Amino acid sequence: MSTATEHKVEDIASATGGKRVIIRSLGMKKIYRRGEEITHALRGVDVEIYTGEFIVVMGPSGSGKSTFFNMIGALDSPSEGRVFIDEVDVAQLTAEELAFLRCRKIGYIFQSYNLIQYMTALENVTTPMAFGGVTPDEARRRGMDLLELVGLKDRWFHRPIEMSGGQQQRVAIARALANEPSILLCDEPTANLDHRTGDEILEILQKLNKERGVTIICATHDHRMMNICDRLMWIRDGGIERIAQRDEVEVELGSIE
Repeated sequence: MSTATEHKVEDIASATGGKRVIIRSLGMKKIYRRGEEITHALRGVDVEIYTGEFIVVMGPSGSGKSTFFNMIGALDSPSEGRVFIDEVDVAQLTAEELAFLRCRKIGYIFQSYNLIQYMTALENVTTPMAFGGVTPDEARRRGMDLLELVGLKDRWFHRPIEMSGGQQQRVAIARALANEPSILLCDEPTANLDHRTGDEILEILQKLNKERGVTIICATHDHRMMNICDRLMWIRDGGIERIAQRDEVEVELGSIE
């Protein structure tokens, strides 16, 4: 990192109470072309997310939320603009460096869990550790600790088919933490869960954010997340419609204003 960049990061950290920017997008656009049909999924998004923040991203279906997630999670590349993770321009990374970034820096939690069905909970959690260079003994110890963290100490050797949806989502959270990421991207993590189980998942996410300092960015339609987030971001028609601090938003009769 250059001296000028280091000074810029220090200035940002000072202006935000000691926190620094961990994700930054500049003029981020994503354009899909199918024959003569052109879809502008993102239209020049500029955003900064700080270390230790809990960000909730909302917007109607087709607004660009998923595309936004793919861009800031280094799962896809913008058509135009730039994305920085820890002040590293993702576009400048080699395929090997990009894989290392995804493995060690970012954890992903999906709405559909995406567990490997023939593997036990412990095997699902420890599989990413093999790519992170963790020894088998250390992986087993860490995997057990993570499953205990999410309340599944007695489910180490159960397979997904033997677990409820809430238990599978807990395994997915433990797996996302396998390589101790500093960023956690969650795509509708409570969408397939009943109200009580959803509350339990939210409690786990809040604990990770407050006690471990994990930066969490969560796309959701679940208004309960407003109670635990720092900022809310609304995406509409491929652009950032509004960003607000939690205390700037009023919730009335289940609607957000």
